[in-house]
Amino acid sequence: MNREELISEISKKAKVSKKDASLVLSATIDSIQSSVKKGNKVTLVGFGTFSSKHRAARTGRNPQTGKAIKIAAKNVPSFSAGKSFKALLSK
Repeated sequence: MNREELISEISKKAKVSKKDASLVLSATIDSIQSSVKKGNKVTLVGFGTFSSKHRAARTGRNPQTGKAIKIAAKNVPSFSAGKSFKALLSK
């Protein structure tokens, strides 16, 4: 499912216009991203938790040459599925 399909689905289920559904989805995504960027966790009970994790610097290998390269440390987004979401998928 892509963004447009998700907006259509939200529009049908919430009985709102596609424009309103698009605005709500954009606001939700922006709010989650800005909160995680600040280092906060966003927990949607039953769905999951969005957070940020730190990846330490490490040494990797260039697959073409085999030469060792340094990979810089960075923060990456993380998502952990909630209990009921996991249960839904395991049925």
